[in-house]
Amino acid sequence: MSASRPHLLPYAALFGSIVTLCVGTSFAKSLFPAVGAAGTTAYRVTFAAIILLLIWRPWRHPITRADLKKVAAYGAAVGVMNLSFYMALRTIPLGLAIAIEFMGPLLVAVAYSRKLIHFVWIGLAVLGLGLLLPIGDSATHLDTVGVGFACVAAVMWALYIILGKRIGHLHAGRSVALGMTTAALIVAPIGIASAGAELFHLKYVGMGLAAAVLSSAIPYSLEMIALRSIPKRSFGVMLSAEPAVGALAGLVILGEHLALTQWLAIGAIIAASVGTILTTPPEIAPEEVAL
Repeated sequence: MSASRPHLLPYAALFGSIVTLCVGTSFAKSLFPAVGAAGTTAYRVTFAAIILLLIWRPWRHPITRADLKKVAAYGAAVGVMNLSFYMALRTIPLGLAIAIEFMGPLLVAVAYSRKLIHFVWIGLAVLGLGLLLPIGDSATHLDTVGVGFACVAAVMWALYIILGKRIGHLHAGRSVALGMTTAALIVAPIGIASAGAELFHLKYVGMGLAAAVLSSAIPYSLEMIALRSIPKRSFGVMLSAEPAVGALAGLVILGEHLALTQWLAIGAIIAASVGTILTTPPEIAPEEVAL
């Protein structure tokens, strides 16, 4: 029994990362009435940047101007992705926003590896997205603007993967710290302009810090533990459960009830993600984490 525990620990860490991320994001959504989606994003990204800077201290290590530009582009994608995702959460449930966002890495993987079976996964993903889009008689009445922001987040996640591969030769921790700092420089002014003085209220600052720790610092740390022992393909398959976990977190914490059609849409997108990972070469499978 004791011998199996070390083997299960990385998987428990990854599951804990997914749950903590979804719980933290649900908690962050509770800040929307006070500081808005942009203000909440500013909290999350800025505090995450500060934490990462303190841990990795990238200023102690030289970086070329060319690499700095690549890191800045990567960070810009991270910032816009986070802002778009939180803007989507204003009007659509958490699980559905995550499911739509998953289209980004899924399409990147399919684009890099063209196999006949991938048309099946594309079909499943399109089916899932079609069940969510607020069009037609079978529409689930999702807010069009919210769906649009989630689609922007999906595009940014795809760019995050592509731009992240361009800085793959750099130290992961230091490049993420610099990238998140770039994201904070983009998002923080928008959050301040949107929320105003309320953003500096000590009560909300404390809640924002808690949201950042729950949705960024803890999941990131647990993922690092998981990645040391879990094969990337298995990591990606487990990560594909995130939309369902997000939907459950939204239900329990935020009272977000989904229609049967919406659960079917989440199931289709999860199946498309898992299928893509299992039939795509590991070096381009969509297991990169962005949330």
